[in-house]
Amino acid sequence: MRKLVSVGVLAAGVALAAAGVAAAAGGGFAPPPAHSPNVHHTNIAYWTVFGFTAFIFLLVETTLVVFIWRYRSRGRARTDEGNQLHGHTRLELIWTVIPVVILAIIASVVFLELPGIRTSAADASTALTITVEGHMFYWQFDYPNGSRSINELHVPVNRDVDLRVVSADVVHNWWIPQLEGKIQAIPGRINHTWFKADKEGTYYGQCALICGVYHALMKATVVVEPEADYQAFISGGAAAGLGKAEWQGVCATCHGMQGQGGFGPALSSNSILAQQRALEAIVRNGRGQMPPVGNTWTAAQINALARYAKTHIYKGASTSGG
Repeated sequence: MRKLVSVGVLAAGVALAAAGVAAAAGGGFAPPPAHSPNVHHTNIAYWTVFGFTAFIFLLVETTLVVFIWRYRSRGRARTDEGNQLHGHTRLELIWTVIPVVILAIIASVVFLELPGIRTSAADASTALTITVEGHMFYWQFDYPNGSRSINELHVPVNRDVDLRVVSADVVHNWWIPQLEGKIQAIPGRINHTWFKADKEGTYYGQCALICGVYHALMKATVVVEPEADYQAFISGGAAAGLGKAEWQGVCATCHGMQGQGGFGPALSSNSILAQQRALEAIVRNGRGQMPPVGNTWTAAQINALARYAKTHIYKGASTSGG
């Protein structure tokens, strides 16, 4: 009876742990729905492997419980010998052949799907090429017309998008689970990935490689929209919201949304926000523990940040004497 209670407690613990995993961040065991060709191929391979492993797990655990119950001691002394079995050729052949067949099926599916996962767009001549640049701790996107955005990438629906993935400092990892697989952003090297979103909407991702103290906040958003909305964004929307995006996506990570301080010092009363040249020097070169977050920024970016910080963050120099 004690064994049955122990098994029941163990099973309940496993069930609770599984439920916790499934509830974490709305994730669960299943990959998110695919909205790009590469992810469709990845998900097919995932579900094939998951299906076999889940079946084997249930088979083994069910058999284990049945055997524990069937061959329980029934009051026999612990020193009593049970019935001895001396080989079973058919059974041994079965448990050798079945795993080989399962592995062969998994390998076949994987090798059929892998060739469909490409690193470049199907039609490079019509693909939209965008540069994804990783920084500590944000993503910067460069569009063909020279526009830039921070942490929010805008693309048109049903169009091949070729991404040039680079890094300005350390190794990062670009990943939007519903659109494409992981690709590393490595300093001094250009890596490529692509996607073709089949549905309008907002897709979320995050740096998938620990890159520093604020790695967990290095998130990314891909906005998939009609072609007209995309053109409107890169023609004027990106520039109009650039200063705010830079503050919220870069500066606020350490200094707070209102410059109230956090990991970095409070800035709302620091006169440096009203001095563009001093602000530019710190952003481009860093200071102390602060990395050079804007070492690849254009003059337009510096101007946008300076205007936004002076207008919306700076509250005037402190008069408290502290």
